[in-house]
Amino acid sequence: MKRHRSIGRSPALAVVLGLSGSLVAVPAAADGPRASQVRWGACPEDVVAEAAPTELRCATVPVPVDYADPGGARIDLMISRLASTNPEERRGTLMLNPGGPGGAGLAQAALLVARGLPADVLDSYDLIGMDTRGIGHSAPVTCGFTPDGPYTSNIPPYAADDTAVTEQAKTAEKVAEQCARQDRDGRLRHLTTANTARDLDRIRAELGEEKTSYLGYSYGTALGAAYASMFPERSDRIVLDSNIGDTHLDRDGLRRYALGMEQTFPDFAKWAAARHDSYGLGRTPAQVRATYLTLAERLDKAPVAGFDGSLLRQYTFGLLFKKLQYPKLAQQWQALADGDDTAARRMPSQSATAGEATSSIDNPLAVFAAVTCNDIKWPANVDTYRNGVAEDRTRYPLFGAATANITPCAFWPHTPAEPPVAVNDDGPRNVLLVQNLRDPATPHLGGRMLRQKFADRSRLLSVDDSGHGAYVLGDNPCALNTTTRYLVEGAMPGKDTLCRAG
Repeated sequence: MKRHRSIGRSPALAVVLGLSGSLVAVPAAADGPRASQVRWGACPEDVVAEAAPTELRCATVPVPVDYADPGGARIDLMISRLASTNPEERRGTLMLNPGGPGGAGLAQAALLVARGLPADVLDSYDLIGMDTRGIGHSAPVTCGFTPDGPYTSNIPPYAADDTAVTEQAKTAEKVAEQCARQDRDGRLRHLTTANTARDLDRIRAELGEEKTSYLGYSYGTALGAAYASMFPERSDRIVLDSNIGDTHLDRDGLRRYALGMEQTFPDFAKWAAARHDSYGLGRTPAQVRATYLTLAERLDKAPVAGFDGSLLRQYTFGLLFKKLQYPKLAQQWQALADGDDTAARRMPSQSATAGEATSSIDNPLAVFAAVTCNDIKWPANVDTYRNGVAEDRTRYPLFGAATANITPCAFWPHTPAEPPVAVNDDGPRNVLLVQNLRDPATPHLGGRMLRQKFADRSRLLSVDDSGHGAYVLGDNPCALNTTTRYLVEGAMPGKDTLCRAG
């Protein structure tokens, strides 16, 4: 192994097809390797600013809107490149995805560099970031969402009772109708994980690569799992960090957010209890938990500075993504518990969940809704959600009545044109699954689920840490070194491995 740059703690990277029948006519893969067809040039100004001081180059790759009609309408996808720093050691391309769905990724290479991506990796690969279809600079879609509208989060609001589920159902139906009205060119229904995986293969071919490696976080694990399953012979070294457990996010996956919060919250409670003299949230972890539940119920009845109980729960969930955010969370609790409107207003009013911390909520939330609703059919019966909320309110008291609540997918105007991508365990052993033991959005169960589905194609690297994102985004030396060794040398662990806290 060569030198590694130091790792710093940081926030996680941000957080329907209406055709009948399946896409049996879709080509299995893009054209084979050839000379690169990509013409690199300057990146858009916003990408340059986000990536600074790292300099990236950008280009566009045309892809079909509808892979069942490859000669029909096309859109341009924008990709970025951070070229290998040592061409003599370059072994190929490493495609990146930050998650979402709905996360812009053109500047991701620069963000990983800033967080300490090892120099070995920078030598070995051209890092390829991208805005996937529908996002940012890649034919962006819209549903017309606004910060003061009824839909400002990809997670439903906490439902305190059955009436709240009924009210949320009305909102969810209006949101689905709004997206349908805004979809004037019919592109929204073609946003699926399978189509995005096909896009990755088109990009690989345009870059002139026989194979591509891949590093994806959060929802990016679903996309990477889909690519490795659809194109096993084109996948090189695949790293999936913070796994949702499948190639798509379904209702069960969304409900697992509540499990993740239950498993991650004790780390914050222990931290806050050790600082009781500073924040006064409880002298023991159990007292901190009681403070949360009591404060949420109080805010349900009497909000402070616009914070009701639902927003407190969502805000807390979002700030559990990184331990570095614990002081901010404790300060907000303190202000709300004291009824201090002025102090509470100094804090952000939006939760920091994955894919939401953007200057405009419309595009990322439209993509999140489209992909999750298009990939798989969600239950349409409101009673199904009402029963789930009641179950999870008891099973996962911290957040279960939010993540089990009804979403626009229950009323989505398009039905899936093909089944979700099935995980393919018939291929090379090239999938390294990286998973914190305690993760609010993607609990460790997601890694175990995908490990079982990929079978001998994969190995699971578990990390005794808390938060969303382990490789580079965390600070565990074992996770850093093991994953880097695989990307650079191809040294896959011989068995599932636990990286102890360090």
